Amino acid sequence: MAKNSNKQSRKEECCSFCGRSRAEVGVLFQGADGATICNDCIEIGYTSLANNNLLSAKDAKKGAKAAKGFSADKLLKPAQIKEFLDTYIVGQDSAKRSIAVAVYNHYKRLIRKDSAEDVELDKSNIILVGPTGTGKTLIARTIARLLEVPFTIVDATVLTQAGYVGEDVESILSRLYQASGYDLEATQRGIIFIDEIDKIARKGDNPSITRDVSGEGVQQALLKILEGTVVNVAPEGGRKHPEQKFVQVDTKNILFICGGAFDGIEKRIAQRLNTRAIGYGRVNTESIDRENLLKYVQPQDIKSFGLIPELVGRVPVITHLEPLSRQVLRNILTEPKNAIIRQYHHLFEMDNIKLHFEEDALEFIVDKAMEFKLGARGLRSICEAIMKDLMFEAPSSDITEFTITKQYAEQKFDASASTLTKQSA
Repeated sequence: MAKNSNKQSRKEECCSFCGRSRAEVGVLFQGADGATICNDCIEIGYTSLANNNLLSAKDAKKGAKAAKGFSADKLLKPAQIKEFLDTYIVGQDSAKRSIAVAVYNHYKRLIRKDSAEDVELDKSNIILVGPTGTGKTLIARTIARLLEVPFTIVDATVLTQAGYVGEDVESILSRLYQASGYDLEATQRGIIFIDEIDKIARKGDNPSITRDVSGEGVQQALLKILEGTVVNVAPEGGRKHPEQKFVQVDTKNILFICGGAFDGIEKRIAQRLNTRAIGYGRVNTESIDRENLLKYVQPQDIKSFGLIPELVGRVPVITHLEPLSRQVLRNILTEPKNAIIRQYHHLFEMDNIKLHFEEDALEFIVDKAMEFKLGARGLRSICEAIMKDLMFEAPSSDITEFTITKQYAEQKFDASASTLTKQSA
């Protein structure tokens, strides 16, 4: 009987202010004494406080900042944006310059969008092509620290066509809406980084006669979002909270940056360069840098890899990331603000232990990273294998200073490698 009364009272729950039931509102908040208020009444109350200048100084300042948006005097120049990226990312000047220009132009579009100019500025979505571990995601995360716009990173591998298991394409806008603190105006001037864009390539260059729900289907769903359209977005994610109200988000001023490894695209680039004939001969291939074919990447290479032409056309800026040389890998260990060796120094300083690395030990780490061809991520994996035992034992010991030598690094790495081999066997 008690259960039935609980169910009955739950059905009859309604807002104490407007009288609407739980089913008629988005969210219904309940107080300790049983009083309830819906999200619409909260919004009306907030608007009333704002109109009567009754908000706290902190809230008023936040609202003014959101309304003001951007100003020309605070606009960061491309050189300033690149200078900031240089403090965290070693090399990759071409990619950093492209990102800096795109972000700078994005800011200018936001400043001029309400002006009476006849010229309308189009956005330039970007695609980053580069091997794993070269810094695609790191560039995106680093620039997020500098921006005054909402920024989010989404993974294309979890997206599927609407109606199938996985996340709908509209969920990437839900992520941006959440990152903006549920501020619609801020969301509509944000930046989205779509990682692993190459993983949604269609299986063949010819149109498929069957549904490719996690490949070509996702690309087709992305078309209008990339170009600019009004999308109904579920603030909390549509499938987990089907009862919520949708928010209409205009993607016209949202900048999209896509990144992908495009593993194997070098073969397509090489084929295109070697088969371009002029008269009875071929193009002179002696000047081609065969160690870094990605620098010659063109939209047709992206298309032949499996991205549909309509999607390639909506991402007009294509830039590449250089393969990491031995010297760059060595610099990554110690130079950036978030350098791996600096992180270990800080971790051990928290335990009052001074940690030192000999130059030969650092060279050994770089040699192994070059051998495994895992880029900057390989550096971290190798360091973790070497430092694992020390990080376990040192906090409980009386050690106040420790030096990582090449002999110690080789011993710990070989022991870790043999353990992994036994486990895999």
